[in-house]
Amino acid sequence: MNAKAAFPLKSVLIANRGEIACRVIRTAKAMGMRTIAVYSDADKNALHVKMADEAHAIGPAPARESYLVIDKIIAVAKAAKADCIHPGYGFLSERAEFAEACAAAGIVFVGPPPAAIRAMGLKGEAKTLMAAAKVPVLPGYHGDKQDSEFLKRKAYETGYPVLIKAAAGGGGKGMRRVDKQIDFDNALQAAKREAESSFGNPDVLIEKYVASPRHIEVQVFADMHGSVVHLFERDCSAQRRHQKVIEEAPAPGMPDDVREHVTKAAIEAARAVNYVGAGTVEFLADGSKGLRADAIWFLEMNTRLQVEHPVSELITGTDLVHWQFLVAAGEKLPLAQDKIRIHGHAVEARIYAEDAARGFLPSTGRLSALRFPSGNGIRVDSGVEAGGEVTPFYDPMIAKLIAYGATREQAFDRLSDALGGTVVSGPRSNVEFLKALADSPEMRAGTVDTGYIERNLEALTKGSDTDFAAAAFAVEELMRREQAKQAEALRRVPVSARRSPWNAIDGYDFGGKRDVPVTVTVNGTRIVARVQQEGSVLRATVNWATAQPCEFVEAGDALIAIRNGKQTTVKLAESSSADLGRVAGNGAIAAPMHGKVLSVSVAKGDKVTKGQRLMVLEAMKMEHALNAATDGVVAELSVAAGDQVSEGAQLVLIEAEKPAAKTRR
Repeated sequence: MNAKAAFPLKSVLIANRGEIACRVIRTAKAMGMRTIAVYSDADKNALHVKMADEAHAIGPAPARESYLVIDKIIAVAKAAKADCIHPGYGFLSERAEFAEACAAAGIVFVGPPPAAIRAMGLKGEAKTLMAAAKVPVLPGYHGDKQDSEFLKRKAYETGYPVLIKAAAGGGGKGMRRVDKQIDFDNALQAAKREAESSFGNPDVLIEKYVASPRHIEVQVFADMHGSVVHLFERDCSAQRRHQKVIEEAPAPGMPDDVREHVTKAAIEAARAVNYVGAGTVEFLADGSKGLRADAIWFLEMNTRLQVEHPVSELITGTDLVHWQFLVAAGEKLPLAQDKIRIHGHAVEARIYAEDAARGFLPSTGRLSALRFPSGNGIRVDSGVEAGGEVTPFYDPMIAKLIAYGATREQAFDRLSDALGGTVVSGPRSNVEFLKALADSPEMRAGTVDTGYIERNLEALTKGSDTDFAAAAFAVEELMRREQAKQAEALRRVPVSARRSPWNAIDGYDFGGKRDVPVTVTVNGTRIVARVQQEGSVLRATVNWATAQPCEFVEAGDALIAIRNGKQTTVKLAESSSADLGRVAGNGAIAAPMHGKVLSVSVAKGDKVTKGQRLMVLEAMKMEHALNAATDGVVAELSVAAGDQVSEGAQLVLIEAEKPAAKTRR
C-alpha cells in the first residue's frame, strides 16, 4: 500500500474562508483528501466554495453568526463525515473550546492541544509563563484585573507611551498606542470594543512602547513524539496600524548569535507548553543599534499558522500545511533540525482592498478586473477572483504576493516588478503603496522598524503623478468603441429616420475634422479631455498630455491603462453625474466606507468645533472616528447608532452658525 493510501485522514473541513481556505484546500487535495468548505451568506459564490469538493452554508454574513459559531461548524463536520478540521488562521483557530469540541465529536483538530492554546493564547498569561522561565518580557501589566482606573494607573506606572493590546487574538485588532494619560480612557474603551468584536474577549494588557522596534518572529513546529524544530525567523517590521504589510525571511541584518538566541528561546517556549503543530513565537527587538541578544523581548506566541508562512516555506523548501496534516495524523516531523537550512530569500506583500491615500480606509465592491503576475520566483496566494465581491464583513485581503530570489536584492526586485504588473479594479487597493514601500531605500537597506510607515506615510502614499499620456490613449480607445456602438445603433434605424448622434453640436460629432471636449474620469477624478478626429484618425489630449501606446485591461465600462508599471483607470463620465466634491462642500460628512455606525456623539442643533468627534464607524472589524471638518451647527443628522451605511452616503451636515439677530430699541 502506498503512503497516500495509508494516510489516515481522508477528509478535511476547513473552518475558514478566503485565501487561507484556498491555501489549505490546495495542499489537502494534493494529499488525496476530500475537501469540505463552509460559507456564510456573503460567501456563497466565493472562490474557496468553488474549489472545495463540497460546501455547506453556516449562516448570515456576520462572522459571529457563522464562522465563529462552534456548534454550526461541528454539526456540518459530522454531517459531512469529516475526519479532521483545519481552522486556518483567525476566527476559531486559537479557541481552545473549539479544539475541545472537535475532540468531543471524534474529529481531529489540525492544531495544538487545548492546554497549549490556553497557555499561549492569552498574552498576559503567556508573558507570565515566559517571565517564570527567565525569558525577558517587556514592562507592563499582564494580569486579569480589568478595572479601567486600575489599568490607567498601571499605564502611568509603566510610563508613556504605552500600548493597550487585546489579551486574546492579534493582527492589530484591539490595539491602541497611547502617548498621554488624557487619551487613555477613550483608547481603552475602543480597544476593548474591538477586542470583543474580533475575539469575543474584551480583556486587554498594558505594555511599554519601544521607540524603534523591530518585529522578529520564529516559526516553530512540534510533533506528538517530542520533536520540536524551528524553521528560522521572519522580519515583520513593516507595519501600519500594528498590522503587518510586508514580511520577509530571513530577517535582514540578523547576526548568527542573535539567530541562535531567538530560535532557542522559541523552541523552549514551545516545549514549556507541550506544544504540537505549527506555531509562531514573536519577539520585539530594539532596532536602534542593530539586532542584539540583550535587546530582544518575548511578545507572544500565536498558536496557529501565520499569514506570512509562505516566506518560511520558500526559504526552507517545505509545505507547512502538509506538515500540519502529518502531525495531526500522529506522524513524525518530516525533517530533523539539522536538515532544515536557509536557501535564498523570500518577501511577501499583503494586497488589501483599501485606500492608502485616505488613511487605509477599507474599500468594498465587485472586482471588475483582477490580474496577478506569474514567472520565476513569484507565488500568489489569493482567495478571490475577477467578478468576485469584497464585502464589508471580513478582513479585506485580496491576495498575498510572494517573491523568492537567491539574494534579498533579487527577491525585492522580483516583488517590485510583480506589484507593477498586478491589476486590481473595483475596490481601491494598496498595490501602488506596496510598490513604493518595496522600493523605498530604507526597506531595501533592511532598516525598517514598526514605526517607519507612519513616519513616512505621506511619501509612501502620494504615488507618482497620474499617467495622463496613458489616459489619453485609453480615451482614444473608449471613443472608438463609442463610435462603433453609435454606428451599430444607427444601422438599426430606418434610413428615412436616421439622425446621427454625432451631428449634435454638444455630442461626439466626428463626421469631419472635429475638436470635441469629452468628460472622463481618470483614477476617479473628473477631467475634460480634448478629442480630435480627422477621417478615421483619433487623437486625444488629457491635461495637455498626448496619447502614448500602452496595455489595456478591461474593467467593466472602464479601461485600466498600464504603462511602465503605472495603472490609470479611465472611464467616460455620464453627463448627468454630479461632481460630488463640489456639491458636498466642507460641512458635509460622508461615509468614507461601507460600515456600521457604532456611536453618535452629537445631535441635530448641537454646536461643534473643527476636529470634534461626531461618530464612530466600524468596518472590517476596525473602528474609524469621523470628526467635524469645520466649526458650526449640526443642521442634519441622517443616522443613529446601529445603522448600516454605504460609502459616500451623507451622514452629517454642518452649517455655519447664524449670527444672533440684533434687537431694535
